[in-house]
Formats: sequence, C-alpha cells, structure tokens
Amino acid sequence: MAEDLELTVNGEIRRVRADGDTPLLYVLIDDLGLKGPKFGCGLAQCGACSVLIDGREARSCVQPAASARGKDIVTLEGLPAWHAQRGGNDADEPPLHPVQIAMVEEHAPQCGYCYSGMVIKAAELLDGNPAPTDAEIVAAMNGHLCRCGTYPRIVAAIRRAAETMRS
Repeated sequence: MAEDLELTVNGEIRRVRADGDTPLLYVLIDDLGLKGPKFGCGLAQCGACSVLIDGREARSCVQPAASARGKDIVTLEGLPAWHAQRGGNDADEPPLHPVQIAMVEEHAPQCGYCYSGMVIKAAELLDGNPAPTDAEIVAAMNGHLCRCGTYPRIVAAIRRAAETMRS
C-alpha cells in the first residue's frame, strides 16, 4: 500500500508516494529521476545500484525505501557535495569527486554499467582509509562486477584518487 515517504537524498528532503517495501532503487530512479544508481542484477550481487546510506555503501535494489527514512542517502549525483562537506569545505564543492576524476584519467569506465557503484564504494573506502594498499582496494571492491574487465584500471584510479585526496 502506497504511503508518503520523506527521504533525504543528496542533501535535500524529498517526498514521494510509494509502497514502503518498494526497493529504494526504484524510488530513486522512477520517482526522483536520478540517473546515478543503475539496475544490474536485482539481487545485490553486482553493485551497480550502490548508494551511500549514512556514509556506508548499500545495495539499493534490495533496500526497502521505507528503511531509508531519517537517513542520509547519497547517490553518484550527490557525491561531490558529500565529499566537500566531509572535508568541511562545502562552499567549494568540486564538480566531481576525486574518484570520478581519477576513473576518467585512468580510462577505467567503459560501458558504464559498473561505474556508479564502483565510485560509490571507492568513495566509502577512501573516506575510512585514506591510504589503502592495492590488496585493501581489491578486497573492498570485491562484489562489484565490471562487465568490461577494467579491474586493473579501477584499482589504479582508486590509488590515484587516494593520492590526490591526501595531497
């Protein structure tokens, strides 16, 4: 049964009418018109639908929308502002998160299927670990599928973003 849901998405309070058990992904895409999170598998196994909920990665394809009430939801679109706020400098919001910039510089994104989820997970990783080893990067990204197989470039991009963020 449809209900009124109030969700904080990318720093804005958004109101939608949806069944509380509707996957958050569908609300983000269909009701709010966001393009960042993608439908991949619908089983929380590929990572394409990843968003941050209270700073932690969540697979929005299996997350009931009602369970996100009162929490801070960040999608790819809101990642630059989230990063700027975490650094205490929201007046100078960059156009892209350092991970997004590094992904482009390393030519990591190909088809785009995994991009949003990879960037979300990498941002979460670097928020908690500013100097991860390659092994820590690989472990953190486990469970995010890249159909094009650019894993070495993705690891290089995360390493580059970490270096940029530390300097």
